[in-house]
Amino acid sequence: MDKKQEFLDLYDKYIKRDGADELKKYLLKSDFFTAPASSKYHCNHEGGLCEHSVNTFYRLLKNVQNEYGKDWEKVYSYETIAICGLLHDLCKIDFYKLDYRNVKENGEWVKKPWYSREELLPYGHGEKSVYIISGFMRLKRDEAMAINWHMGGFDMRARGGDGSVSEAYALFPLAVLVHVSDLEATYIDENHGLPQ
Repeated sequence: MDKKQEFLDLYDKYIKRDGADELKKYLLKSDFFTAPASSKYHCNHEGGLCEHSVNTFYRLLKNVQNEYGKDWEKVYSYETIAICGLLHDLCKIDFYKLDYRNVKENGEWVKKPWYSREELLPYGHGEKSVYIISGFMRLKRDEAMAINWHMGGFDMRARGGDGSVSEAYALFPLAVLVHVSDLEATYIDENHGLPQ
């Protein structure tokens, strides 16, 4: 099964909240299923964003099950895991543009494709994903915090000295689990943490 169909099957199976159908229509009209997850790091290829989102969902499901044991569903629902795993990077929709640059190979200049960035909605990263999702459906507080802070110490706010990420992690364990799952998907499943 291709990643787009896998994503849609997971989305339809687990996300039943009011507004979910409208959000899915938005995703289908956007470049979500063809966009890369990054310009030069993990999943920097066509469809990489969708692939990374599916990988993060499975990592999050496994991490929640490992953390809370057989009663894990009393803590977080499949819907919450699907929302956080599948939708955490919606901020990357319409963000990367396919471009070309000249690269020297064996002494010859050749035109190579690459992804440039074009930020049309400079709202941040995790907070932009929360903003986009909230335009279609209501998030629970822990879901919003988890998506907002999924970048952890890589978030520009944290790099700038904002300690809110630590407070969010202390108050909302789901945020820690989403961050770790995102890292595992990137560096273990996709094995592309270094520039390509």
